[in-house]
Amino acid sequence: MFNATNFGRTCEFTSAAKRQHVAVLVDRASVRKFSIRATIGRKLTVLVSLAIGLFLLPVTSHCQQIPQAPSSDTSSDVRPLVQTLHELQAEVQSLHTQLDQLSSDQQQARAEAATLRHELRLAISEKSPAYSSTLFRIIPPASDSAPLESDPISVDASDRSAAATESAQQANAERIGKLEENQDLIEGKLNDQYQTKIESASKYKVRLSGMVLFNTFSNRGAVDNLDFPGLAHEREADDSAGTFGASFRQSQIGLQAFGPEVAGAHTSADINFDFAGGFPNAPNGVSTGIVRLRTGTVRLDWKNTSIIAGQDHLFFAPLAPTSLATVAVPALAYSGNLWAWTPQVRVEHRVQLTEASKLTLEAGILDSLTGEFPGYEGYREATAGEKSGQPAYASRIAWSHALFGQELTAGLGGYYARQNWSFGRNIDSWTGTTDLTVPFGHHFELTGEFYRGRAIGGLGGGIDQTILASGDLEDPTTTLEGLNSMGGWAQLKFKPVPKFEVNGAFGHDNPFGSQIARFTAVPVYYDSLFSKNQTWFTNFIYQPRSDVLFSIEFRRLRTFGSEGEPPNLAHQLNFALGYLF
Repeated sequence: MFNATNFGRTCEFTSAAKRQHVAVLVDRASVRKFSIRATIGRKLTVLVSLAIGLFLLPVTSHCQQIPQAPSSDTSSDVRPLVQTLHELQAEVQSLHTQLDQLSSDQQQARAEAATLRHELRLAISEKSPAYSSTLFRIIPPASDSAPLESDPISVDASDRSAAATESAQQANAERIGKLEENQDLIEGKLNDQYQTKIESASKYKVRLSGMVLFNTFSNRGAVDNLDFPGLAHEREADDSAGTFGASFRQSQIGLQAFGPEVAGAHTSADINFDFAGGFPNAPNGVSTGIVRLRTGTVRLDWKNTSIIAGQDHLFFAPLAPTSLATVAVPALAYSGNLWAWTPQVRVEHRVQLTEASKLTLEAGILDSLTGEFPGYEGYREATAGEKSGQPAYASRIAWSHALFGQELTAGLGGYYARQNWSFGRNIDSWTGTTDLTVPFGHHFELTGEFYRGRAIGGLGGGIDQTILASGDLEDPTTTLEGLNSMGGWAQLKFKPVPKFEVNGAFGHDNPFGSQIARFTAVPVYYDSLFSKNQTWFTNFIYQPRSDVLFSIEFRRLRTFGSEGEPPNLAHQLNFALGYLF
């Protein structure tokens, strides 16, 4: 769909940049042309002087009454002058050639400027006649003589002209404001390009990026994690009514490398870390988080196809709410937002349906994760998913269409894995997902994801609970069932200007209560079973420059147990200051 505002803004930037470029070319050509002409004048002056000198030399020699024959000194003096004359002639010829070339370049630049002006007028008249009539029309000045009262046509025309003038002035003021905002952002983007280059052993380009993030927070109620909570717990007798703290451990560091082409594909790789991998056993260890691997991938990208291998997000659940209060794990995790950083290999193929629409097909295999804690710190044991002897399988299909300068996207995904919990107890893990991104005009956007699955605690579903057990897992007679659950989240984003946005989101995860009621005595993952978890938040994010972020967020959590008791409540107020590099 054609958008008049974006088109006018593009025309202004494009035409101004091209006019400035052509004007610079013409000015430079004129300056060089003048300089060459002056040089030619100086050379010609020297040339004429030498010619006169050569002409007068033999005459002077003939008029002198010297009885002896002319010596070889005269010829030796004339020979360098002749050589210099030839050199000056060659230089003058070269300067004439450069002058002709500059004249041709100047004429070409003027022709290009005329062509650009003509194309701009045609584009404006064809694409947006209504917009061009207000943006590029020159309103003539009002006459000094007032219209006659007896002439109603003149009075009406004058009123319309005044109204049109005022409307055009308001529109121009709004456009100037938007242009200033965009200019600030563009300057920030350009400044991002002036970075210190990192040299790699392979001599290929490497880029360092990341975010330094400082969070300070105040909690009311008991939560599972102080700085980025996901669950509300029942308050114990020794718990305080509230807590206050600060954290730096959600900061991130990333490296990205760009390699050569392989079989026609652009190669690249990236790896990302944060400091939310736990705490050292040391005094004040809570403020010195341990480095943790987040994601790392190797990519081969062709025009319409990509192959990605590494540890990455769940490609069949690609969206996440916007938040600077919780970056170590995605916002609304364990409240309907599926997430995991999973080793995987996948293929992505893009089909261009029309100029504005495309279809994306993805399929791959993943490491089958179940949410189990490692048995040892020094070496790795197989999880229940890995004991099955096969990977997990996933796929996604998504349709996208350009709308309001953004993308309207609807996707469907699926996942299946086999789990072996020993003693012949096999469980099928599966889920189906839906993701949606809908822009409403230029300032509003609705995003969301929804799922229905079983035994997907390893993917953050079911409030991180995968199975239900009737007894000890080491007892062969214990009965196991995969926990059924469903949930999802939705977010509404309002972005009135590029530097500022407001986000409101709600998430809900709901394991099946009827199934939990049969296994309440033996919790597997927590001290007690959870039957429902709900979270909502509202945040304000301000980005005065491309590399500086401010945010304030309020979050409320409601977590339900399995016994039908009232929910546990908690809320957090979080202030974040971030710096991107």
